[in-house]
Amino acid sequence: MKNSRRSFLKNSTIALVGAGFLPKVLQAGTLAPSKKLSFIGIQLYSVRTDMHKQPFETLKALSDMGYKYVEHANYIDRKFYGYTATEFKKVLNDLGLSMPSGHTVMNAGHWDKTKNDFTDAWKYTVDDAATMGQEFVISPWMDEKLRRSYDGLMLQLDVFNKSGELCKKQGMKFGYHNHDFEFTEKINDTPIYDLIIKHTDPKLVIQQLDFGNMYGSGGRAKEWIDKYHGRFPSLHVKDEIKSEGKGEMNDGYDSTIMGKGVVDPKGLCLLAKEVSGARHFIIEQESYQDKTPLECAKINLDIMKTWGLV
Repeated sequence: MKNSRRSFLKNSTIALVGAGFLPKVLQAGTLAPSKKLSFIGIQLYSVRTDMHKQPFETLKALSDMGYKYVEHANYIDRKFYGYTATEFKKVLNDLGLSMPSGHTVMNAGHWDKTKNDFTDAWKYTVDDAATMGQEFVISPWMDEKLRRSYDGLMLQLDVFNKSGELCKKQGMKFGYHNHDFEFTEKINDTPIYDLIIKHTDPKLVIQQLDFGNMYGSGGRAKEWIDKYHGRFPSLHVKDEIKSEGKGEMNDGYDSTIMGKGVVDPKGLCLLAKEVSGARHFIIEQESYQDKTPLECAKINLDIMKTWGLV
């Protein structure tokens, strides 16, 4: 499918909830799993069309394959794939699944400068993530207008740290997921990704490193894993091949079955596990060549189970 994740994120709109923020009293046992949890999971964007048409049936298919962990990419109007947090958690539990992390874009509308506080929409995002039992609340994009200048970027990274503080109150951490611009764009001659890592508090904010997104732009995951030990507890595991068209990131590359491309995802996962404490190994494939998304999901899981990650 040529509708790239980047286009999906840039074109998606996150509904802002207008009602007042309602504090949540969480019941015991509903917070994030143990910080020592290590697993292989799947980003549900990998099977986005199936999830859009038949979310329950798709989740059951993934469970039947042997998946135990999923990561969402659909949270709109306080619902995950059309389910409330409580409903979705029950669906996952009934299928033997859980969701330790999820993707929701933090945009400019989530921070109220006049009140120096998050809007209700972002507070709900964190609240519902806690209900789901997430460990990480991850934003997979940063709008261009938030990174036009050094001062503007620093303000946004301060918001990231504040989001980490908000998440910490419910036993979680905030996270950021890279695409490609972080490696091609610079401010004051410094790559944006360097600034993001250096100016976010590792006690509050984790980085979820995506091997594939950076590849066509010249970014190499090994360099960043070696440079910033301990900063990547969560990984988006991808392999990439040359694209017959422009590629998913307009960089000439498409994702493919693990081990069929040029990225060496196995070597990167083992390195990140050793030097960066990587524990969440999230499969994501966005282009499928001659297979279906679900076929790719099964093949990738079977391959990764042989890597000795968990």
